[in-house]
Amino acid sequence: MARGFASTGDLAEKTVSFTEIGPGIYGFTAEGDPNTAVVVGDDSCLVMDAQATPAMARQVIARVAEVTDKPIKYVVLSHYHAVRVLGASAFAGASVVASAETYRLIAERGKEDWDSEYGRFPRLFRDASSIPGLTWPSLAFAGSLSLYLGRREVTLMSLGAGHTSGDIVAWVPDAEIMLTGDLVEYHSACYCGDAKLRQWPSTLNRILDFDPKAIVPGRGDALVGKGQVSEAVAMTRDFVSTLYGTAELAVARGRSLKDTFAACRETMDPKFSSFAIYEHCQPFNVSRAYDEASGIDDPIIWTAERDREMWAKLQD
Repeated sequence: MARGFASTGDLAEKTVSFTEIGPGIYGFTAEGDPNTAVVVGDDSCLVMDAQATPAMARQVIARVAEVTDKPIKYVVLSHYHAVRVLGASAFAGASVVASAETYRLIAERGKEDWDSEYGRFPRLFRDASSIPGLTWPSLAFAGSLSLYLGRREVTLMSLGAGHTSGDIVAWVPDAEIMLTGDLVEYHSACYCGDAKLRQWPSTLNRILDFDPKAIVPGRGDALVGKGQVSEAVAMTRDFVSTLYGTAELAVARGRSLKDTFAACRETMDPKFSSFAIYEHCQPFNVSRAYDEASGIDDPIIWTAERDREMWAKLQD
């Protein structure tokens, strides 16, 4: 019997945690749902990733208000996916900051991604009618950019592609803490449908070069201690490398997409099937890995129609 499409049947609400992982640095996490990170400075705050709707973003704003009365000056987008960016309008008066590549991707495929993600996982779009439209960065940069919250510096950097071609991280040098977005996950499947899989492990190496004392990953618990950070990076590397390596071998052997999907499940299920959103992600992940191994460098745009056609094709 075919599984229900993506996560349309996932209706269980998650418990939110708001955890301080360093002085004035917090992770807003929800048992495998998308995370948001918060940095409190001398005179203002920065939020990284805005949640999927303004209604959901207001949960973050309420948590910030519990620890400080300083205004939220910046909303940083780690990448372009709808579940990360469409809540930005709730942060009135804040500047929205992203990489120039993320800005390009919003223009190229932002509407299609919104329709696609909402169709896959409607629970993550609570009060979807509150979304006024696409989120457009008011400031886009290439390379790196330092933002200041009074005397506290937060450095935004493009360390390389991975989860998307526009990923950035935020580094808080005075605390030696990094906000990684979906470049790093913890006990959660990596969503790879728009990934640059061959480049992702090298980007993880660049994260480790900073030797962070703590991180807020894209999904999963906020992590304190270099041991937990190393574990999360290793877990992410293993997931991405196993996916791409299995797909690459299948393509080299002339296997079909469906046969490649079966090979990836055989290899990956024993290690990763307990991870959050694994069943949701795997068809999209294998499709992208198959494409990249076949020489399609730029991820094909997912639409609501393409999603369901692919899903039906890969079910038993």
